[in-house]
Formats: sequence, C-alpha cells, structure tokens
Amino acid sequence: MGIYKSLEEAKEAFKNDHFAYENGMQIDELTDDVCVCSTVITDRHKNAYGGVMGGAIFTLADLAFAAASNNRHYPTVAQQVSINYLNSVKGSRMFAKAVCKKDGRTTCVYNVDIYDEDGRDIAQFIAEGYKIQR
Repeated sequence: MGIYKSLEEAKEAFKNDHFAYENGMQIDELTDDVCVCSTVITDRHKNAYGGVMGGAIFTLADLAFAAASNNRHYPTVAQQVSINYLNSVKGSRMFAKAVCKKDGRTTCVYNVDIYDEDGRDIAQFIAEGYKIQR
C-alpha cells in the first residue's frame, strides 16, 4: 500500500496544487504502480491557433508524476523532466498515465504517457524524481 490509503486521501493531499486543479485536472486512479489523471479540454487549455497548449499537456503529466511518486515516497520532487510532443489532441478529454520505471534509494524515474480519449498518443513525459530524506 502506498502513502495514501485511498484515492480520496490522495485527492485531498493534492487539492492545493492550484494550477492543475483550477485548470480542471484531477487524479482518477492511484495504485502502488500506476497513476492516471485527466482533464476535460476547454478554451482555457487552447493556444492562439486552437490547439491544446504544451503547458497544459505538461501540467497534466506533472500532476500524474507527482501523485505517483509521492504515493511511493513522500516527499519526492522533480529533479529533471523531458517531454516529447507527438500529436495534437483530438476530442474533448486528455489523460496522463504515470508508471514507475526505477525506484531507487534516493531517486526514481517515471514514464508518463499522455493520450486523448481516442487513445491517440499526445506526448511522452519522462521524469526523474529526488526523494527528500526525512
């Protein structure tokens, strides 16, 4: 079992992540191995050309990484991240699925796949987390 005893407890812990939550992003699933977050696409997520802004995609991925990594070891912070944008978002909903690839003594690595409601790959986000020792 992770740090959070339930999905509701995790949502409560991240409710002060104002940027993500005020932009409609939420934690949908959290287990010891996986975190899935989502958002409904609105005009506030779009750039001047009508596409979803890269920052909105990044924020959704970052929320999934944060919830997943902090569920394994609290507190964990991002030490280095990279993102590759693959396709534009189609449809009205976007998801980010974080999976732990390495869980070391002081660092961790997560792959976060971002996809739309049709399963179309939108971006690949890789994060290295630093586990703050208590």
